[in-house]
Amino acid sequence: MDHVGVVVSDIAAAAEFFTALGLVLDGEATVDGDWVDRVVGLKGVRSQIAMLRTPDGHGCVELAHFLSPSAVGDGPEPSNRLGIRHLTFAVEDLDAVLERLRPLGGELVGTVETYEDIYRLCYVRGPDGIILELAERIGG
Repeated sequence: MDHVGVVVSDIAAAAEFFTALGLVLDGEATVDGDWVDRVVGLKGVRSQIAMLRTPDGHGCVELAHFLSPSAVGDGPEPSNRLGIRHLTFAVEDLDAVLERLRPLGGELVGTVETYEDIYRLCYVRGPDGIILELAERIGG
């Protein structure tokens, strides 16, 4: 897999959130033109994008903010909604990551739980209702 694309309403705020999570900004650009229209199947696309890479270099998140046509959506969806529901990130200190994300709007969906003395896990709702699972390996 190369990357996961996430549509956001405020690209600067979303990039700040994901860098607080530990991702590294690789680059930013504005894309438009016939080729973009053909790729995404929309007309008149003009989009700002930011590419963020995981610290280990193995994963990437593409944030996209559509200037035109406007993005659609009406708020946070529940954790059991069909389709892609969350992105999971391995973290080294779950509590420290939560402390960095809270001032940026990160809020727990449920609670922090321990799975079989192997992981501490939680779901966090971030920008535009995006759900992230944070997983801290503690044993096993």
